[in-house]
Amino acid sequence: MAAPTRKTVELFYDVVSPYSWFAFEVLCRYKNVWNIELKLKPFFLGGIMNEASNRPPAMVPNKGKYMFKEMQLLAKYYNVPLVPPKDPAEVMFNKGSLSAQRFITAVDLMDSSKVEPLSRELWMRIWSRDEDIVDPDSLQQAGQKAGLGDEQVKSCLQKMKDQAVKERLKQYTSEALEYEAFGSPTIIAHVKKPVMLFGSDRFPILAQVLNEKWDGPIPGSKL
Repeated sequence: MAAPTRKTVELFYDVVSPYSWFAFEVLCRYKNVWNIELKLKPFFLGGIMNEASNRPPAMVPNKGKYMFKEMQLLAKYYNVPLVPPKDPAEVMFNKGSLSAQRFITAVDLMDSSKVEPLSRELWMRIWSRDEDIVDPDSLQQAGQKAGLGDEQVKSCLQKMKDQAVKERLKQYTSEALEYEAFGSPTIIAHVKKPVMLFGSDRFPILAQVLNEKWDGPIPGSKL
């Protein structure tokens, strides 16, 4: 009897988005539980928002207040150590994430196996420890914590300005827009045809699309 065809799931994300962290962790937990190939695709959320004529939730006062209250509940539900930074506006809108996304992209082009731990460490810095993800020293520390060697980190920091890195980041951003993305996280399930899902709360639907079982945010847990 032939083994079931493995389905591909793409996660388009930006580490400036806390909701993307929830989706990222759940998909990483399920990639060996469900019969899927998970492809991590870092894109630039600023470009997505601009092209889709979208507004950040925090720009709507009542929605912003709700969002930061909700994140505390979601952090507990998803078992993700999220702690909002003291000045979210400075982190999200003034500093942004372009440098971080380019660094992830440079690492992806060098060694894609390091994208998962690096992305997680960058989320930990910005959304758990209120640390910088813009300065080269900060990116260096994140790279080292993710298991990159000193020379690898140095090389990727240098390549952040290379056209190949810029083009890859632009490519993934354009791919997401072709799927009509408007924010982060954007999840694409490749079944008979691509199915786009947005947000970190669509996993029961994703499981249905993939013909898999949703077992909560931590598969196998009795919680």
